[in-house]
Amino acid sequence: MAEESDLEKTEAASSRRLEQAREEGQVPRSREVGTFLILIVAAAGFWLVGPWLVERVAGLFRRALIVDQGLAREPALMLVRLADISIDAMLSLTPLFAALIAAALLSPFFVGSWNFSPKALQPDLGRMNPLKGLARLISWNGLVELLKAVVKSSLIAGVAAWVLWNERGDLLAMFAQSLDAGLAAAGHLLSFSFLVIVSAMLLIVAVDVPFQIWQHHDKLKMSRQEVKQEGRELEGNPEVKNRIRQLQRAAARKRMMAAVPAADVIVTNPSHYAVALAYKSGMGAPKLLAKGMGEMALRIREVAAANDVPTVEAPPLARALYRHAELDQEIPAALYAAVAEILAYVYQLHSWRTTGGKHPQPPRDIAVPVELVPEAQHG
Repeated sequence: MAEESDLEKTEAASSRRLEQAREEGQVPRSREVGTFLILIVAAAGFWLVGPWLVERVAGLFRRALIVDQGLAREPALMLVRLADISIDAMLSLTPLFAALIAAALLSPFFVGSWNFSPKALQPDLGRMNPLKGLARLISWNGLVELLKAVVKSSLIAGVAAWVLWNERGDLLAMFAQSLDAGLAAAGHLLSFSFLVIVSAMLLIVAVDVPFQIWQHHDKLKMSRQEVKQEGRELEGNPEVKNRIRQLQRAAARKRMMAAVPAADVIVTNPSHYAVALAYKSGMGAPKLLAKGMGEMALRIREVAAANDVPTVEAPPLARALYRHAELDQEIPAALYAAVAEILAYVYQLHSWRTTGGKHPQPPRDIAVPVELVPEAQHG
């Protein structure tokens, strides 16, 4: 049973845990960033193109309110005029609307990036549970959101009061101005005040973004048990991996034993080691087809005997080949001379079996480089 400390979420979220959360639509989000960007773009837009926009809209109103007698008697022409004025109004506001849409789309990049998650779009009836909704309202996160709303409202109200107090002289002066001059001054004052008040929200964004990122990673913290479990999942179940290795070894042994009948000779220890060698036309050097020790060596000798493959006892050479030669690979160059003596005997044996004569004697005391002979071997 896991200890209590192993179940506490004290470990930072792994990259895999973060990726899984992202796939489920769980990414750090800050509504304050989106709100600030949209408002600051709107404020900057009014500040830069406000006079032109006001003049443009005023001109559209004048056009809309002036109706000649010809248009009054033709309803179809009135609809055409309405459509023309509506299109002009939309074209006038298009730059501002385009800037606002761009601000809304770019806001996620200030916290992370865009994230489209099909899993987040799946219906979840649990979200409609009123008890869970109430629990979220009175949770620690709900309290933080309430505190943030109070601070934001207080900050904006304080900045607005400060702006109005500093601009009180201009406000009073507008009452003595003409209508056109007063409207122009009012528009300028509103644009400036809006820009300053929205700029104050930058302080809220500077606090909220790090907090949202920290909160996101804090929610995804893992316990030590979860970290261990994830590690096992990434590495694979030990039992499954062991079974796979067993199957791979069995398949390799089966392929190896199937190659023994094609060998030219079996070099033995005589009982502890056995290696099967082949040298055919076109090979650069003799190749090792099979090798084994203990029961596997016995099995190789049995298959060789059943298929009339010659067996030669050469303990040092058998140990050197078993240790330094790889399956389906050419033998080391340092063993060429020793293996050549074995193959020469095999060719003589084949010739004796075909033509008769004096039985060849197997080679004795085959020289093997000392550095290739494993020490402390049996046999």
